[in-house]
Amino acid sequence: MNDSPEVTGTVLPGYPEPLWIQAVNVIRGEIDRGVLRPGGRLAPERELCRQLGISRVTLRKALGSLVEAGVLSASHGRGWYVAKTVQKKEWPNSLESFSETAARMGLTPHSTVLRAEASPASIDEAEQLSIAPGTPLFRLERVRFLEGVPIALDLTRLRLALVPGIETVDFSSRSLYSTLAEAGVEPVRADSTIEATKADERAAEQLELAPGDPVLVMRQLAVGAQQEPLFVSTILYAGDRYRLRTSFARAYG
Repeated sequence: MNDSPEVTGTVLPGYPEPLWIQAVNVIRGEIDRGVLRPGGRLAPERELCRQLGISRVTLRKALGSLVEAGVLSASHGRGWYVAKTVQKKEWPNSLESFSETAARMGLTPHSTVLRAEASPASIDEAEQLSIAPGTPLFRLERVRFLEGVPIALDLTRLRLALVPGIETVDFSSRSLYSTLAEAGVEPVRADSTIEATKADERAAEQLELAPGDPVLVMRQLAVGAQQEPLFVSTILYAGDRYRLRTSFARAYG
């Protein structure tokens, strides 16, 4: 008799995400909701295949990925268990690049570059960056992925003169922060606002969502050690793939 909680979710052939990634997301979701508890045993592989509607090869790829991420553990001859301490994949409340966050999580990042070009600063952009309207800006727009899953649509703008030769950099795998650091440009703080909205058709296409699905929009202004504006970013995160961790302190007196 199987007393393991049943894994429920939708794994759809033909969906943009590979079946094994969908299976990973379903199992992670059951853990996050408390259906699968730390230390608990998953159903046998045959039953999991039936519940998810996938092959054993696909299931084992998903389970192996979760083991590597520290979410599950495998016991030879006994099955698969939820790790007793499951670390949720959260974005930090400290300033770090997407690549640094991925490395901390033990995940593999990559980007699809949609735009990497120079064009004049608009009046609004000039005001944000404390420069004259028309100043040449480098515009970098990317879809950011973790383990092949699209997480965010990121548009960053900075003065072209800030990093000589930046137009020639391949940002599909290169970190913007490391490129800035090599040029002696170090952001020390980013003033950010985050709000919820709905994905328009373009964002939905890039993030593999349906138009109208929830997204979180983060607008950032990064500044250097002398409080000088360095770059501005507008980042759209898929609403179910982003969790921001922060803290609040109460002031007394």
